[in-house]
Amino acid sequence: MKWNLDTAHTSVDFKVRHMGISSVRGSLQVLSGSVETDEAGRLVKVEAVLDPASITTGEPQRDAHLRSSDFLHAEQHPQIQFESTSITPKGEDRYTIEGNLTIRGVTKPVTLQAEANTRPVKDPWGLQRIAASASGEINRKDWNLTWNQVLELGALLVGEEVRFNLEVEAVSAAQPAAAQ
Repeated sequence: MKWNLDTAHTSVDFKVRHMGISSVRGSLQVLSGSVETDEAGRLVKVEAVLDPASITTGEPQRDAHLRSSDFLHAEQHPQIQFESTSITPKGEDRYTIEGNLTIRGVTKPVTLQAEANTRPVKDPWGLQRIAASASGEINRKDWNLTWNQVLELGALLVGEEVRFNLEVEAVSAAQPAAAQ
């Protein structure tokens, strides 16, 4: 069964070390995506498209820098894409999701650990919904996001490891168009 991501109820949050002493947190907006489940309700496919121009950390000058060619180059690369390549059940409602993540035209494999509630729930408007939470970590240098500054004692201004968390809600694609 196919499910469309409800972008109003789906979030991608991240954190990265700042100056080696703390973490900066931020988020990206999901533009679109879908989830597929088999007859037993197990996850079989996940796709998502994110908007790099939507990156926000709560500091406008930093956000503009993150959108620039030093980092996401959002003007030239207006989408970040993820597509699963394999999904392995790891017990009740838990999965390892492997897939390809494309940032700035560079595609690399990533692994997510997910917990999914694929037993549909009917919302107050009669729509069937499922949900999942997932997390992972990437090294930003693998996607050529290499801008940095070395500080006085050798720490990096921006950490290389980026940890992210996703909260996903999806609506059955089988719903009548007017109901969605």
